[in-house]
Amino acid sequence: MILIFKRHSLAFLLCVSLFLSACNDEAKTDEGSNSTASTVDPGKDWKFGIALWTFHDVNFPEALNRVDSAGLKYIEPNTFHSAGPELKDSMIMRLSPAGIEKLKALIAQKGLICESVYIVGDTTISSWVKQFDIAKKFGAKYVTTEPPLNMWDAIDSLAGVYGMKVAIHEHWKEFSHYWNPDTTLLALQNHPNFRVCADLGHWPKSGIDPLDAVKKLAGHILGIHLKDIAAYNDITLKDVVVGTGVVKFPEIFAELKKQNFDGYIYIERDSIEHGGNVLSVKQEVSYYNEQIKKLK
Repeated sequence: MILIFKRHSLAFLLCVSLFLSACNDEAKTDEGSNSTASTVDPGKDWKFGIALWTFHDVNFPEALNRVDSAGLKYIEPNTFHSAGPELKDSMIMRLSPAGIEKLKALIAQKGLICESVYIVGDTTISSWVKQFDIAKKFGAKYVTTEPPLNMWDAIDSLAGVYGMKVAIHEHWKEFSHYWNPDTTLLALQNHPNFRVCADLGHWPKSGIDPLDAVKKLAGHILGIHLKDIAAYNDITLKDVVVGTGVVKFPEIFAELKKQNFDGYIYIERDSIEHGGNVLSVKQEVSYYNEQIKKLK
C-alpha cells in the first residue's frame, strides 16, 4: 500500500541521496581512526526471536503455539494476521481494543515478548493512527513498515506522538521503493524517529548484497529479518533455510557486532514448508546460535 511517485521524482530523490551517502562515507572514513572496539555481546544483547509472518498459514493463537515449540521468546506480530476463531478470524488491524487485549493476554500466557509490530497503512493519516494505536496496545517500542514517500514527515511526527520508532523495511524492486538502501538513507534525513529493519533475504532479489547494505546503513539498524535466498536478481524466488543460500551471515553478524548493534533479530520465512516451518525454524535457531558463538 505504498503511494508511487513518478519515476523522474524518485530518480531525483535517489540522486540527492547518492550525494548525501557519498558525503557520509567520506565522514565515516575520516572518523575511522577514532572508532572504538565493540562493547556488544551478541549472545546477551541481541534480542533473538521470530516474525509471525513465518507462520502465516495458521491463525494468531496457533502461530504462538509454534513459536513456543521452537523455544523462542521475542515475536514480531503483523496487523494482517488472522486473529483466530474466538475473534471471528478477523485481521488484527480490524479488531476492537478489547480484541487486541485478548491477543495480548495470549502472548503473556506463553511468556513471549512483543516489542515491535509490522504494520501497514494506506494514504490516509487515520489509517496510520489506527495501526500505531494497535502496536502501542501490544507494548511495541517500534513499528516495522514501508511508509509512503509523501508521508515521511507525517509518519515521523506520528511516531514521536506515540513515543515509538519506525523501522523501514525493504521489499524487492517493482514492489517497494526501499529495495534501494539509498532511498532509505534519504528517508532517514531529518526524520529523527526513523530507523531501519534490514531484510537480509529481500535485498538479493534486487541485486543488492546484504552485507554492503548493512554497512551502508550502519548506525541506523534497529531490527533484522533473518532470511536467506538461493540467488541474486530474481524477484520470483522465495526464501530458503538460513545458511543455505547466498547471504553471507558470518560476515554480516561480524559487521553488526562491529557496529555495536544491540537490536532485534527475527527469523522470517516467506515459504511454507512441511510441518508449517517449525522444523526449518528450529534448524535456523541452531545455525544462528552456532554463528553467534564464533563471534569474537
